Amino acid sequence: MKPIYKLIIITVFCSSASYSFAQTDTSGVQKDTTESDTTQEEKKAYLKVGANYINNNVYFGRTDTITSPIISPTISYTFKSGIYFSGSLEYITTRKNGPLDGGNIEAGYNYSIGDNIDGGVSFTKLFFNSASTQVSSSVSSIINANIDYSIADIVTPAINVSYSIVKNGGKGDIAFNPTISHDFLIASIFGDNDEIIISPQVGLNAGSQNFYAEYLVHKGKLKKGATIALTNYSNSLGDFKLLDYEITAPIEYKAGHFMFSFIPTYAFAQNSLPQSTPAEKLITANIEKGAPYKSSQFYFQTGISFKF
Repeated sequence: MKPIYKLIIITVFCSSASYSFAQTDTSGVQKDTTESDTTQEEKKAYLKVGANYINNNVYFGRTDTITSPIISPTISYTFKSGIYFSGSLEYITTRKNGPLDGGNIEAGYNYSIGDNIDGGVSFTKLFFNSASTQVSSSVSSIINANIDYSIADIVTPAINVSYSIVKNGGKGDIAFNPTISHDFLIASIFGDNDEIIISPQVGLNAGSQNFYAEYLVHKGKLKKGATIALTNYSNSLGDFKLLDYEITAPIEYKAGHFMFSFIPTYAFAQNSLPQSTPAEKLITANIEKGAPYKSSQFYFQTGISFKF
């Protein structure tokens, strides 16, 4: 089955499921708990601190052969206007020597138009140490823009577009991420000031994979002699292709200034290592055993945060 037909089937299924629960109260759209959030109801400056745990780093459905569980303390400050600044560090919990793997700093702007449209733009600078095994360590910075529209509190389609700057002079990558989601709100769980939001979501990532070529070469994932063949292979990695499908169901519990989140995700990788040309077949044959091109990945993120 062609990728476009798979997307149509998944989108129709998600839309149908969202419509069947139309009578459930909803509240906004999914927000990344590591970023600042600005809503129509809250137009004031605030500080947010927290920590997240990720059981493995997965980047567009790609991951290293070495599992990278991460603890990431975060901090952000959002101005009344929606402009925010944030930063985080990443500690690999299984690494005895040099557990600090990297971090990032980010500046962005979140906005709302009426009650149904939310969006934002941001610039993120990434930092990784030389021993990092994360696939995303081949990226130096990311420019991002997103917008979503809540349709009658039934379903929320969203589009995210990003441009990643690849290290060592590599070609940059454009990524396109459409999603569709629906929120379920349960209020007053243990008191009058708490709630749980569950947001089933389905989407995909499409774009180029120049970051993957940089990762394979500079992280030593190619056997000796295979690097030369990567020159031709890199041309195909620069093509715009479907990277993965993702299904997730973020859960957030909020009580006053406290928030707990759990985000399980299943990613179905696509076009990881194509073998349509002799050069591509040579690369595949010479990648170290257990190379990062599994067809699917399950991973999750959980975290706590406090807003002041």
